[in-house]
Amino acid sequence: MPKITDLSQLDPEQTYSYADYLTWQIKETIELIKGKVMLMSPAPSVRHQRIERKLLVGIDLHLKNKRCEIFPAPFDVRLYDRNKSVLSSQEIFTVVQPDLCVICNPEILDKQGCNGAPDWIIEILSPGNSKREMQIKYQLYQECGVQEYWLVYPEQQAIHQFVLDAAGQYRLKAMFADKSASSYLFPDLSIDLIDLFASR
Repeated sequence: MPKITDLSQLDPEQTYSYADYLTWQIKETIELIKGKVMLMSPAPSVRHQRIERKLLVGIDLHLKNKRCEIFPAPFDVRLYDRNKSVLSSQEIFTVVQPDLCVICNPEILDKQGCNGAPDWIIEILSPGNSKREMQIKYQLYQECGVQEYWLVYPEQQAIHQFVLDAAGQYRLKAMFADKSASSYLFPDLSIDLIDLFASR
């Protein structure tokens, strides 16, 4: 099999596994969604990176001395049906790169990243990727059992918080757009929205 070094070598109609993904040497950051290759948006803006850094630092500080850890992109998160046990690379057809993810079960961490659903995923929207984050990934994270999912809207300076209900469906638990945002999984964690969306 020829070495894959460029996106043009991949067939958009073909279904690829995580095992295939691991062999590629492509410059661009890509994700696999149910076996289909998806090119990620161009490099994030300064504003996006600033928000991500503030969330990362604040949440990481809160998780100190706790079982849970937070990981920023790039970080491979392999997802599959929540009712299945840990799968091998050949059996996995979805790998995503969330902006931030919190993982409380160390058993799903390995040298390649996360093999299973994180407890909490945060995606910071950028122009051009909001449709994917709001539709495809919303459905994907729900199916795979990500318990808490945040969509951060930099332009609106707001956060939408989705939490799985007893039936495994996302419910919009809160829309934070005032002074602070709090996590469902970590009720004592509060994010200062004024500072989060500040220009420095």
